[in-house]
Amino acid sequence: MVIAIVQLNYHIGNFEENTKKILDNLNKAKNRGADLVVFPEITVGGYLAKDLFRYKSFLDACDASINEIAIACEGIACIIGAPVRTQLTRAKALYNSALFLADGKVQEVVHKTLLPDYDVFDEYRYFEPNDVFKCIDYRGVKIALTICEDLWNENFPSLYKEDPMAKLFQDAPDVMINIAASPFSETHFNTRQAVMTSHIRKYKLPAFYVNTFGAHTDIIFDGRSLVYNKDAKIVDVLKGFEEDLRLYEVTDKEITSVEVTTSYEELSNIANIHQALVLGIRDFFQKSGFKKAILGLSGGIDSAVVAALACEALGSANVMGVLMPSVYSSEHSLKDALDLVKNTGCEHEIIAIKEATEALDSMLAPAFKGKESDITEENIQARVRSIILMAISNKHGYILLNTSNKSEAAVGYGTLYGDMAGALGVIGDVFKTKVYELARFINRNGVIIPENTITKAPSAELRPDQKDSDSLPEYDILDAILDLYIEQEWSAAEIISKGYEKELVFSVIKLVNGAEFKRFQSPPILRITRKAFGAGRSMPLVAKYPF
Repeated sequence: MVIAIVQLNYHIGNFEENTKKILDNLNKAKNRGADLVVFPEITVGGYLAKDLFRYKSFLDACDASINEIAIACEGIACIIGAPVRTQLTRAKALYNSALFLADGKVQEVVHKTLLPDYDVFDEYRYFEPNDVFKCIDYRGVKIALTICEDLWNENFPSLYKEDPMAKLFQDAPDVMINIAASPFSETHFNTRQAVMTSHIRKYKLPAFYVNTFGAHTDIIFDGRSLVYNKDAKIVDVLKGFEEDLRLYEVTDKEITSVEVTTSYEELSNIANIHQALVLGIRDFFQKSGFKKAILGLSGGIDSAVVAALACEALGSANVMGVLMPSVYSSEHSLKDALDLVKNTGCEHEIIAIKEATEALDSMLAPAFKGKESDITEENIQARVRSIILMAISNKHGYILLNTSNKSEAAVGYGTLYGDMAGALGVIGDVFKTKVYELARFINRNGVIIPENTITKAPSAELRPDQKDSDSLPEYDILDAILDLYIEQEWSAAEIISKGYEKELVFSVIKLVNGAEFKRFQSPPILRITRKAFGAGRSMPLVAKYPF
């Protein structure tokens, strides 16, 4: 039997476009000799459609799409992910399902058993778990069909007591197929491979892992679907961050490629992050119907990296960088920003903020009588810049990109309603030390980000001779502590046991916890780590945190 696997970039709720893509790929596979085409998890409607799953009109549109796809399945079958109504009382309204379509109708339906509710997932909010296990028999090949998390029980033994694959193995399958919507993070691909090879070695079965790709605001899917033989050796890896369709023949529990494929080359960690961020920007704009981006250009590394990524994602003509020097801005910062404009070819404006800040200082003088100048005046500068950016955004229909990095967001080193403003946080899940890696990677084929921007000491330039290190530890130390506290979820005591100074650790953790209210009001952030701020890290705003 010839099986085609397809990874698609779908658009949540865009049934017309999604269905057309599915049918086009179904026909392509059929014309190339496929007997069965496999699509990812909840391709119909989009993963994860969140509370759209509660709307009857959305579910009706899902059903109509499934019916249209089923009618096209004549002389060919397909497996496709979709939400399916439970028809049960005292249960969730839906199953997360895989539908087997053939001969013009739905022949079999398999429901997802293990429903994740950690990190960015919240499937128990919408779906009922499966409790029926049966393989699908098609053209003499018995398929053990599972959905994404159904193979992750060994990774989370305390979370999942059920083992769907063990139940299906009792039905003597010939091949495993797992359809997935597994989000990108910088370490997740290796974990994904480990999960698959563990089951393959255990059951001595070949396997297809069919992942989706594309970005849905903050969550990015990388594709990279996997094909394994029963000895756990990789047969193929589909493209990363692209749509792809490939065919394979399954004979006597062995998988071989039907067509010549390009051998997969694993990219470096920073290259994958770069691709993910470019995709995240591009899909956010395309799927939202936006065309042009605006951001503030300070001459610093954060805004330079975001500008370069935006130019790559949207085209330089669709990116506007606004230089907003203050009386504290150095000449080299203005030059660095202008050099970046020249190197990227983006549009730009120069609007000095001196008059606006002086006017506000004068207006507020009576209210501030007897008070020394402090961080208040620094924040006024940041908020004036935000007003300028949002005014241009409103006037011209640009979308504001936020340029705060994860280190700053973690410790609250940013001005609420100032430099924390924006519709999308591009590098809000990228620690400062990794921002420098990104800059070097962006410059891999020639200088885009000026060398001085990369090598100079980082500064907000909101007061004379200001440096980030005046307020924060050096970023290599800060990021190491933040990684342990946020990503690894270590306690202060555990971090201190690694050799970090007690006072420093407590100071950093206090900053992180105290800035939660700021992050709560931040824009959505493109997720590239296991613990991005936002949906993946839900913390109380008012709490006494146990250190």
